[in-house]
This record gives sequence, C-alpha cells and structure tokens, in this order.
Amino acid sequence: MTETAFARALRSVGLRPTGARLAILEALDRSARAVSAQELFVALRGNPGAPGLATIYRTLSALAEGGAVETFHKGDEALFRLCGDAHHHHLVCNGCGVVEEIEAAEVEAWVARVSRRRSFTVTAHSADIYGLCAACR
Repeated sequence: MTETAFARALRSVGLRPTGARLAILEALDRSARAVSAQELFVALRGNPGAPGLATIYRTLSALAEGGAVETFHKGDEALFRLCGDAHHHHLVCNGCGVVEEIEAAEVEAWVARVSRRRSFTVTAHSADIYGLCAACR
C-alpha cells in the first residue's frame, strides 16, 4: 500500500493522515502477522515522531470500526492486521500470529451448500480459521 492509500484509509474513518497515524499503517503493512497495539508501540518507539500508546489504540480502534483493518483475538488480546480490499477469509496461527488470506471462492461454496441444506438465507458471514501454521506445528 502507498502512503496515499494509507491517507485515504485514515480519511475514510474520519482521521487526519498525521505522521504518527501513517507510521502505524506502514508498520501494519510490513507485518505478515496480526499485531497488538503494544507490539506496534514497541516497534515504533524511538522513531522520530513515534506515536504514543494512546494514539495507537485510538487509531487502531477507529480503523477497525471503519473496516480499514481486520481484528483478531488471541485470548483477551486484540490483534490487528491490514488486509486486502477484496472479500476474503483468514487462516490465523495461534502460535506465531501469522495470518494468511484465503480467497473468498474457497469458502463461498461451503457457505452456499450449508445454507441451502438448511433452507437458510445468508445475509453476511465471516470465516476466520484458527490453528497452527506449518512452522509452529
């Protein structure tokens, strides 16, 4: 994602694209795994203009509410990841936190079959599958 795309994502949830907020999105974009606000704080600490922990929490909360970042849960901890725009689902490793996007088509056929068998009309769905990646097994 480019800085312009980051700025658009921030504006889409009503936030100005400040240096600190752009740094948060850049850090999320660099990570292959879902990360916590605390992890972002540690990763960004020491950089010029690094955001404080409160700014990180507020920014992540607004981005998650607006659908610009995905939220995952590991126990009581919220983890965040910047994902692609296309409809998709996730494989989430409980060990290392890596998140792999699954194309929607891989899940949609199953959703259609299950709902049809039960005479159920689907209006929305989400499928995040938790387990262990090959490296953590």
